[in-house]
Amino acid sequence: MTTEELEKLKYPIGRFYEPKNIDDQLIQTWIEDISSFPIRIKDLTEKLGMKELNWKYRPEGWSIKQVVHHCGDSHLNSIIRFKLALTEDTPSIKPYHETKWAELADSLEDDITYSLKLLEGLHHRWVKLLKSLTKEQLERTFYHPQQRREINLAETIGIYAWHCNHHLAHVRQALDAKGGFN
Repeated sequence: MTTEELEKLKYPIGRFYEPKNIDDQLIQTWIEDISSFPIRIKDLTEKLGMKELNWKYRPEGWSIKQVVHHCGDSHLNSIIRFKLALTEDTPSIKPYHETKWAELADSLEDDITYSLKLLEGLHHRWVKLLKSLTKEQLERTFYHPQQRREINLAETIGIYAWHCNHHLAHVRQALDAKGGFN
């Protein structure tokens, strides 16, 4: 498999690029993507058996169940980052080793029911928070030590809308491959 083919499997919707102009309409579209994510991931996965939940979306990639569990981990971290940025002046956030987290026992659990429930409740609260943000609050930032830059909350909403769609595409990719990457 070529490097280009592997890149397409890793980033089926492409990488996230911050738009030059983030307007109210774009923010609302992104919030809708975040809002609808729990039902979209549930619709794709709730009827899958253990065999399908263990299908990978690319060679040496995560299984469907790991993707679902990862979304819970990632989105928990995100809402915390939002709350830190809203209550502190440019806090430095704590990065985490998502690939190592994906190998822990809870991320290897075949039952994704609890991660789906977690995403449902978490996204309900997260979207309520996102919809309440003022223009001034959207400009608040946190410092990401791995990226060595400040990131504002408007861009962060876009990153996580992309993240939702990125992982939905991974699940579809795994389902389309029918275990072909295992």
